[in-house]
This record gives sequence, C-alpha cells and structure tokens, in this order.
Amino acid sequence: MWVITKSTLRTFWELPGHGGSRLPLLDWYKFVVIADWQTTADMKRDFPAASVVGDCIVFNIGGNKYRLVTRIRFRLHRVYVLKVMTHAEYDWLPWIQACGCHDAPPSHAKATQKKKEKKLKPVEGSAV
Repeated sequence: MWVITKSTLRTFWELPGHGGSRLPLLDWYKFVVIADWQTTADMKRDFPAASVVGDCIVFNIGGNKYRLVTRIRFRLHRVYVLKVMTHAEYDWLPWIQACGCHDAPPSHAKATQKKKEKKLKPVEGSAV
C-alpha cells in the first residue's frame, strides 16, 4: 500500500509529549507499506481492532494510546493519513466532522466534470 503521507505521522510524534508514539507509528507504517489489501476484510485480518467509521478506518496505535484516522482506497492501493491523535482527543467527537468520515466520497464522474467545467470557463475580461 502507498501511505500518503508519512510526514503527518512525523508531525504528530514530534509534538511535545507525543514522543512515545514514534515507534508504534513507524511499526504501523512499515507494516502497511508492504501490505497488499484488496478489501476491508483483508485489512481487518491484519488489524482486527481497527474500526470503520463512515468512510474512514481508525487504527489503535501503541496499545490504544493513540488513534490514527485514515481513508483507504483499496483499488488504488492508497492509505491516506487524515489525523493522528491521543485516545483522549479521539473521544472528543469533532474529529469526525474535520476528517469528513461521514461525508459522501466524491465520485470520479463528478470530479472529472468539475475539471472539465473549470477548463472551459472563460477567463474574466477575455475575449471569447
């Protein structure tokens, strides 16, 4: 799997008081980059305690001291790191809205149409 992005993990473990998360996050990262998950069931086989929250997968890290919120696109073999937090921060629910876990994922067709519309939109003040 391709993890996007490791720097989000690093930013978290470099915060004051979060140094204990470095090794568990690196262990998770090293495992995931060699994983070949095709489905949620494949991922759950390796991480049975991971939770599906809407369109997100939440991993328990470091003996459940930390939570790692991701969005996985199995077809693309990509794991998007959305947020890392302490268990106490996880219990405070606004992270769900911030990560968009319950928002409908954008469809490829909608994204493609928006790109086409943007390209076709005349520039203000230009002669068409």
